[in-house]
Amino acid sequence: MNTYAHKNHRNAPRGFSLIELLLVLVILATLTAIIAPRFTSRSKQARVTAAKTDIAQLELMLDAFEIDTGRLPTSDEGLQALIEEPSNVTGWQGPYPKKLTLPKDPWGNAYIYEQPGKNNTSSYDIYSYGPDGKQGGDDDVANWAEDE
Repeated sequence: MNTYAHKNHRNAPRGFSLIELLLVLVILATLTAIIAPRFTSRSKQARVTAAKTDIAQLELMLDAFEIDTGRLPTSDEGLQALIEEPSNVTGWQGPYPKKLTLPKDPWGNAYIYEQPGKNNTSSYDIYSYGPDGKQGGDDDVANWAEDE
């Protein structure tokens, strides 16, 4: 009987050694270190693209507001004029957004609207402070060209 038990023990499958497990962990950590930054930069670029899309949609709503009323909302009225009719306007056909809410930027902040704009002096500026949430810097997303 001892011989039979001894034979089964020799043929039993072996587990992984500690060295083999550590080697697999090192390989996985290396692959993660190489691949993770690529996804992070793509995520940031996707948010910037979403902000640009939101700004383009807001521009279309502002165009419709201007066509209907003959003017743009003032800075004081802000983008809220796209949802609630300002008191001193005629011809308002809103609310202009389908969802009856104004979009927030991908970082959870409200878009900033200025009319007349500081960059688009003949119309308006719409912008987001971007990921850092602070005015200025190269991460702001806006409706004017960066070289202006």
